[in-house]
Amino acid sequence: MKKLILTAALLAAAASVSLGQNVRQALSDAAKAISETPQEQPEQVKVSHWTKSMELNLGFNHTGLWSWAAGGYNTATLIAGIDGKANYKKDFTSWDNRLQLDYGFLWSADKENLLQKSKDRIYFESKLGYQTGKDSKWKYSASFDFRSQFTDDYTNYVKDADGMWSGTLKSGFMSPAYVNLALGMDWNPAPWFNMNISPVTAGLVAVLNESTQPNLRKNYGMEQNEDGSWDYIRFLFGAQVKSTAKWTINDVFNFETQLVLFTDYLNEPYLRVNWDNKISWQLAKFVKLSLSTWLIHDPIVMITDPSDIAKYPDGRARVQFKENFAFSFTYTFGKK
Repeated sequence: MKKLILTAALLAAAASVSLGQNVRQALSDAAKAISETPQEQPEQVKVSHWTKSMELNLGFNHTGLWSWAAGGYNTATLIAGIDGKANYKKDFTSWDNRLQLDYGFLWSADKENLLQKSKDRIYFESKLGYQTGKDSKWKYSASFDFRSQFTDDYTNYVKDADGMWSGTLKSGFMSPAYVNLALGMDWNPAPWFNMNISPVTAGLVAVLNESTQPNLRKNYGMEQNEDGSWDYIRFLFGAQVKSTAKWTINDVFNFETQLVLFTDYLNEPYLRVNWDNKISWQLAKFVKLSLSTWLIHDPIVMITDPSDIAKYPDGRARVQFKENFAFSFTYTFGKK
C-alpha cells in the first residue's frame, strides 16, 4: 500500500514539472512573438511654414429721394474688395506676399445709362527676407510692388443726340502703372511695426494704353521724341523707405497705415509720397464699418485744374487725396 501511494506521488510530481515547463515555454514564446511584432509608429504631424488668409468685402449704398425740396438724385453704389495674404517663415528665411483688389461703381439718376467708377485699385506686394541673426531685428530684403487699376476711367462727360454718354479717356489698366524692385534691409523692432530701407530701388511708371490722351504721358513726366510722339515708360533709379504699422484691439477695431517715400537719383530734387490708411470696426461677425484713405504726391505728375488753368495751362504738381467710407459684408478665409 505504501508503495502504491509513493508511486502516485512521484507521477503527480513529474506531471507538475512537465506542465510547469510547458507553461513557461508558452509564456516565453508569447513574449518573444510580442517583442518581434512591428510596433505601430505614431503618425507624424506635417508642419506647414505657410500662413494664408483672404478677406472678402462687399458693400452697398443707396440713396432714394421722393419730392425732396432740397433737390438731388437717386444714387446706388456697389464696392467689392479682396485682401489676400500668403506668408512663409522657416528658420531665418521669410517670404511675405499681399494682394489687394478693390473695385466699385456709382449709378446716379442724372446719368441713367452710365456707370461711373468710384473705386479701382490693384496693389501687389512681395518681400523676401533673410534674418541677420537668431535674435536680430534686421533682415536682408528684396521687395517688389505693383500698382495699377482694372478698367478705363473717363472725364468731361457729354450726352449725344441718342442719349448716350461719352467722355475723354483719362486712365486705364497699366495707364498709369507703378513698378518697383528694391534691395535693402528690413527692420522689425515690434510685431506691429515694420520698416524697409532700400538704398537701391529700380522703378518705372508706365502709360501703355494707345488710346490714352498724349497729354497724360506728358503729365507723368514722359519724354517727347523728335517726331512729336511721347514715350510710354519713365524709368526711375533711387532709394525707397516703406513703413507699415498695424494695431488691433480685441479683433474688433483695426488700424493699418503704410507710408512709402521714394527719391529718384536721376531727377533731383525729387520725392514721391504714397500714404495709405485703413480703419475698420467689426460690428458683427459678418458686418464691418471701414474708412480708407489714399494720399499721393508726385512732383513730376502734372494735374490740370479749371480754377487755375489760365495760370498753369500745363497743370502743376498737387497733393492727390481719395477717401472711401463703407458699410460692408465681410468674410475671412484662413488665419487672420
